[in-house]
Amino acid sequence: MTMNKWIEQVQKHKQEIIEDTQTFLKIKSVLDEHSASKGAPFGKGINDALEYLLTKGSNEGFQTKNLDGFAGHIEWGTGEELIGILCHVDVVPEGDGWTSAPFGAEIRDGKIYARGSLDDKGPTMAAFYAMKIIKEMDLPLSKRVRMIIGTDEESNWQCVEHYFKHEEMPTMGFAPDADFPIIYAEKGIVDIDLVRKNEPTDNHHESMLVSFQSGRRYNMVPDFAEAKVTIAGMKTSFVELFKEFLTVNALKGKAILEDTYCVLQVEGKSAHAMEPNYGKNAGVYLASFLSEFSWDKNANEFISFIVRYFSKESRGKQLGVAYEDDITGDLTINVGKLAYTSEHGGMIGLNMRYPVTNEIEKTRNQIIKVCTQHSFELEQFSNSAPHHVSKDHPLIETLQKVYVEQTGVDATLLSIGGGTYARSLKSGVAFGPLFPGREDCAHQKDEHIYIEDLLKATAIYAQAIYELAR
Repeated sequence: MTMNKWIEQVQKHKQEIIEDTQTFLKIKSVLDEHSASKGAPFGKGINDALEYLLTKGSNEGFQTKNLDGFAGHIEWGTGEELIGILCHVDVVPEGDGWTSAPFGAEIRDGKIYARGSLDDKGPTMAAFYAMKIIKEMDLPLSKRVRMIIGTDEESNWQCVEHYFKHEEMPTMGFAPDADFPIIYAEKGIVDIDLVRKNEPTDNHHESMLVSFQSGRRYNMVPDFAEAKVTIAGMKTSFVELFKEFLTVNALKGKAILEDTYCVLQVEGKSAHAMEPNYGKNAGVYLASFLSEFSWDKNANEFISFIVRYFSKESRGKQLGVAYEDDITGDLTINVGKLAYTSEHGGMIGLNMRYPVTNEIEKTRNQIIKVCTQHSFELEQFSNSAPHHVSKDHPLIETLQKVYVEQTGVDATLLSIGGGTYARSLKSGVAFGPLFPGREDCAHQKDEHIYIEDLLKATAIYAQAIYELAR
């Protein structure tokens, strides 16, 4: 089977792949606790996406299974060993500023625009069609091939935990959920909650921070922040200073004057938390503006903590936790959530990505030490350990061979700060779909995938599955 034959098989299904990808992307599969139910633990949209894929699998003659709505799988072949393809149907919230409907799956300039087009519903459909092509060609396999479908990858990975309580671990496999050529190492990921309860005070302050809110997810750079304040003195001069701040920092936003309050809104730029510097954190910027004024004691300490440790600083240097290694690079910290009320206090939600060789307990203890100095408490420290596969593992050697044959380009091994389902496998790597030179627009407005890349990835996945399972 030559490289051209794989591409020829994909071209036969080109229109189907495009149309099915669009249909899949139009399902708003965002976590929705309000519509969660038994059998749909993460809400109706995510469950609809899971059922859509499982139904397609069943209609194509694959074996399918739904594990209580937490996960599912689509399987083909026979044999003792199992090759896993780990995908997920849930997506992050759409955010603001799109030039077309986030779930419209509009095609423009050879690209499909939709939340999830790159992460991870587009490549999931590519992997599905790769399995379909192998089945249609009736190629001999000595191992089973199983697409494992997660539903909670963008949140807490409860889907993976539930799945592997009931199902076997694949011998090896890949996740089509990152970059080509091959990602063999992933940083550890920690979600952190730092909480400060307001201390009793008899001091009345004329300028009060009534509320502050920024961010929806730990793993996204917030693109919007809002604060409600009361201002002593001239509100108009305060508003003018805010407008000047926006201009200097190339930000959008507005100040809304109400009878008693002034509401400040800042628009930043969203990005994936694995590299916070690609975004503009609206919450941290708004805190920086507020830090130039005197507020009540509790608000001052909450705001000053944010600015001191996180303003223009994503590597943990101020916290004393900076670290790097040759495998996975720098430790990074994203301020994903900020919340404060004058009645109760504040919460800072961080997403930390740390290198493979980092000693995480030392890092945790240092964060606790800093918190104690500022009356903060560490209320959450949920850790997903780093993942690393040896360069000479048969999985990597096989995928390198496939990538070189399909593209004519060296299959350089990469490491990332993002977390993919590959880390759920004992022997797993991330494998595409983003080709070198393409913009990584996952988690950003106007997320898209090139149709050319979608088809090319399908051919690569088809050959990879065949080589691993034959």
